[in-house]
Amino acid sequence: MQLDAAPDLADAAEAWDAWLCHERRLSPHTLDSYRRDLRLFLGFIADHREARPNLALLESLDAVDFRAWLSRRAADGMARTSTARALSALRSFYRFLQRRGFIDGGGPSGLRTPKQPRPIPKPLTRDDALDAVATIDELQDDDWQGKRDVAVLMLLYGCGLRIAEALGLRRAQSPRGESLMVLGKGGKQRLVPLLPVVVDAAADYLAACPYHLDPDGPLFVGARGGPLRAEIVQRQMRRLRALLGLPATATPHALRHSFATHLLAGGGDLRTIQELLGHASLSTTQRYTEVDAEALIRVYERTHPRFAAPLAETPPDRGSRRDREPATLRRETG
Repeated sequence: MQLDAAPDLADAAEAWDAWLCHERRLSPHTLDSYRRDLRLFLGFIADHREARPNLALLESLDAVDFRAWLSRRAADGMARTSTARALSALRSFYRFLQRRGFIDGGGPSGLRTPKQPRPIPKPLTRDDALDAVATIDELQDDDWQGKRDVAVLMLLYGCGLRIAEALGLRRAQSPRGESLMVLGKGGKQRLVPLLPVVVDAAADYLAACPYHLDPDGPLFVGARGGPLRAEIVQRQMRRLRALLGLPATATPHALRHSFATHLLAGGGDLRTIQELLGHASLSTTQRYTEVDAEALIRVYERTHPRFAAPLAETPPDRGSRRDREPATLRRETG
């Protein structure tokens, strides 16, 4: 990790980076984010304190310094989610420094994490999800690439995999049988059941793929035989949105949301869905109950007699206060 810092701090940061990578086994995306957060923080401290950061300087920072950093991020228009992650990275770095004896104290432990709006997953409807899986092969000129795209989407919607998990599968892990072992976030493994259509889609792709796939090599490959990149799948989903008139929220990850939401609507329990998705916390899975509740409200408003059809007018000879009330008021008070 390249940092503009004194040698003692640079060495400590390298040790922290290796610990995150090999012991904590963070994903490459999270590692890159943490490295960038630390670089930006040290750059701010260098300007704020007018000194090259070293371990002694980091240990001397107090709440005023950290609040100034938070204020700068807010003034620069940084999102609260980004700031919350950066604060998490700093806390991790300071804890590591203290445990390894690099410093004795300090850090942002007393700062509150910025409040964030709780995101609600945006799944596709059943029909849209099925149409997406059934149609994506039409966007490819080469038959084998179309079969590959179908197999990928089948894993997202049929098994609830993340796009990185699907593209991280090895040839030896090709879906077959009744279950599949998946390596998820943080190096955690989970077992997911396989639908026959998912197994068939993977078999169709393998039969048509023109490249020799090594057992330890990637299961899904691109046009030139290299590992298939997530950007390719995302691009195909953008084209699919235009073709089928899908909402802007129709992304590869939306198919994973659809998997969970449709299971919940079909009677699946939260604990089972948590295990299938590989969520560390049940509170993450509980977001899908909010989606299902919203769907129930929409159905209620569409089908309940008080909402589904205009209220019949009351005959004049039975006129009352209700005849003079707007329909919206009658709905609210009825």
